[in-house]
Amino acid sequence: MKTYEAGQIDVAVVGAGHAGIEAGLAAARLGCETVVFTINLDAVGNCPCNPSIGGTAKGHLVREIDALGGEMGKAADACTIQSRMLNRGKGPAVHSLRAQIDRNAYARYMKHTLEQCPKLTLRQAEVVDLRQDHNQWLLTTRLGGVYRAGAVILCTGTFLGGTIFVGEVSYESGPDGMFPSAFLPEALERLGISLRRFKTGTPARVLRSSVDWRKLEVQRGDEPVTPFSFETEVLPENRDVCYISWTNQETHQVIRDNLERSPLYAGMIEGVGPRYCPSIEDKVVRFPDKERHQLFIEPCGLDTEEMYLQGMSSSLPEEVQEKFYRTIPGLEQVRLMRSAYAIEYDCCDPLQLDAALEFRDWPGLYGAGQFNGSSGYEEAAAQGFVAGVNAARKLKGQDRLILPRSGSYMGTLIDDLITKGVTDPYRMMTSRSEYRLVLRQDNAGERLTPLGRELGLISDQRWEKFTHWLALKEKELRRVRETNLPPSEALNQVLVSRGTSPVTTGVKLSELLKRPQITYQDLAGVDLDRPALPGDVLESVEIELKYEGYIRRQQADIEEARRLEGKKLPAGLDYSQVLGLRLEAVEKLNQVKPENLGQAGRVSGVSPADISVLMIWLAAQEKKQKEEAH
Repeated sequence: MKTYEAGQIDVAVVGAGHAGIEAGLAAARLGCETVVFTINLDAVGNCPCNPSIGGTAKGHLVREIDALGGEMGKAADACTIQSRMLNRGKGPAVHSLRAQIDRNAYARYMKHTLEQCPKLTLRQAEVVDLRQDHNQWLLTTRLGGVYRAGAVILCTGTFLGGTIFVGEVSYESGPDGMFPSAFLPEALERLGISLRRFKTGTPARVLRSSVDWRKLEVQRGDEPVTPFSFETEVLPENRDVCYISWTNQETHQVIRDNLERSPLYAGMIEGVGPRYCPSIEDKVVRFPDKERHQLFIEPCGLDTEEMYLQGMSSSLPEEVQEKFYRTIPGLEQVRLMRSAYAIEYDCCDPLQLDAALEFRDWPGLYGAGQFNGSSGYEEAAAQGFVAGVNAARKLKGQDRLILPRSGSYMGTLIDDLITKGVTDPYRMMTSRSEYRLVLRQDNAGERLTPLGRELGLISDQRWEKFTHWLALKEKELRRVRETNLPPSEALNQVLVSRGTSPVTTGVKLSELLKRPQITYQDLAGVDLDRPALPGDVLESVEIELKYEGYIRRQQADIEEARRLEGKKLPAGLDYSQVLGLRLEAVEKLNQVKPENLGQAGRVSGVSPADISVLMIWLAAQEKKQKEEAH
């Protein structure tokens, strides 16, 4: 193939899905000439699976991306169809925002945002080759253009070596019938990057008018709607509803009768599928005693009649899909618009990456999103943001952005990927964070907006708004801690009606709010000096007071974690030279190359005894260095 010099750029982003969008915007907004390559411009910001943003733990990630200056939260707010706060019946640590979005509107929003971003070029081109030339990267497109870049971020999603499976039929393809990235895997293998095959899937889309809504349970959105972004001035509105139905034994029997036609069970699919989002045939096989499985029927947008069958992904043949879908109440006459399918794709082993998401052996090359073995739009966007920031900062000679797991879900996600690796597509969950009471979604702004400002991604206007919000909160905390309410019949009526004991002496407002049964709203009639405050300020104050003791204990754990992470390990250390380490620990530590003692302790196969050996070794090295200095 004849090639030509296409130009010199700072940062090249391969892929324009959720990872590529945040990577490209972050790099360009930090002043780097950036090109975002995509196989098809119509696939920018595509949501090939759920038409939704957020969800359990994923809502935390969106809030954190927004706090640092990313785009996903603003886009979701602009395109919301229905919004719900999940897990309200549980504690605030697991409250998570989820928005049903207009899929096409979201893609248009993100494409236009990229098109309008200074220093960013959106380019329809398939990258087919990637080579290193001294301190530069050479990217060759299918049409022969050779771009020279200081840094490259791989955000290939499920396009890399993509193969679609529907029953006995399989063919090379990206999601939604797009062309796959067929040549880039060979280029990455020539570099020596370790790849593996993963699998994911998606359910059918069905025609709205073919659904019998009378047989379904309606699921409405919350009122008022809570936005994802701190910058959203006009609250999103609930503009449609979702519905719930259930499978039954007839559904399960149709699936069992056709399992031999499933590529998953016929051995056609080699890739490992997501553990926490299995196909319906996988659910039927793995949980044979379960009488029914829940599914959600969700709108894909306001200007389309497509409905998404959440929880019903499948790779069974088309005619079998239609047969088992029609056994479900409300779907007896359903008409398929797009068939369900499984997709197999290449991704890297994330143990090759460091905490900046840079390949340790290939400086200037970064990975983000499903390329790193994760699943989900939100996980991808979080990684894309971090990779984009780090690529820009590297080119500017600035320190890396490293998010510790003790400070964010984004840090937890990246730390899990690079220290533990993945055996199946990684999904973020609140249970993955040992510090989840401190890392709530409601305080993402307080935790990370100052860092976003330091990075240069928070505008003056937003910073002024944020500091004003923070001042309101601090003032209200002081007020409730200093305000003493005298005992009164009105106060005691409130307390008794809420199932808590009355008072006989004066009591601080803060002490009343610490009671589990009492809320700000309950005390409105007796707290007569309360100023008019935004609801999120009141929510933040109440949570901080109610969980004060628990938060204090978790903060102590965080300080201990930071102490261990402050003990740096030599970058080129051969752990076989550290006497006393077990063989498994030596093997895993040499593979992962942890940057500090805290990270080493989270590597799979490394025991507390191994960490003790490393601590003794580090102390001996420090003593030796001091003696040599004298």
